[in-house]
Amino acid sequence: MMDLPTLIAAFVTLFVIIDPAGLTPIFIALTQGMTPAQRRAVAMRSCLIAAVLMLVFLFFGEAVLGFIGISMPAFRVAGGLLLFLTALEMLFQRRQDRREATAAEDEPDDPSVFPLALPLIVGPGAITTLILLAGQAKGAADMAAIIGVMFLVLLLVFAAFLAAPPIERALGKTGINIVTRVLGMLLAALATQFVIDGIRQSFGLAT
Repeated sequence: MMDLPTLIAAFVTLFVIIDPAGLTPIFIALTQGMTPAQRRAVAMRSCLIAAVLMLVFLFFGEAVLGFIGISMPAFRVAGGLLLFLTALEMLFQRRQDRREATAAEDEPDDPSVFPLALPLIVGPGAITTLILLAGQAKGAADMAAIIGVMFLVLLLVFAAFLAAPPIERALGKTGINIVTRVLGMLLAALATQFVIDGIRQSFGLAT
């Protein structure tokens, strides 16, 4: 079975890559205008979907992408492009406009799958980490330990999402608008970096 230092390293790696604290303001921006119940539901769904995706990549890893002919660099580029579109919507408040247009239907946008579960929680870095950890596992006990670490990190993500309402109240509407646009810029930069890294990996260039 994996020793404690290895498991601690695995936890720290996943925690830093997923960054629950860093996801909280993004969660606030993506769920702006939702009721507390809707926000909790989004938090729960995004973490459950992320858990399923992480288990798939942990057990099947590159075989899943390879089976459908997708390389990790291509996955990184695609994730970057999709994330960039979300960043543009945050910068120009198009998400909020769509919510207002569909308010009568009481069906606000649901960011549970994209971009929260994928690629913000389960991004290329998390997928790569899970594949590497699975390669280090030497039996069922090791895999169970890795799954335990994975769920601990997701539990911290869920807790961070639940802490979003008091943070939003502290910021106020003006503060949220400012944070949304700043995060839109940061997401655009992150998305661009995903694309650049994917292109570099595709051509075998140093990152």
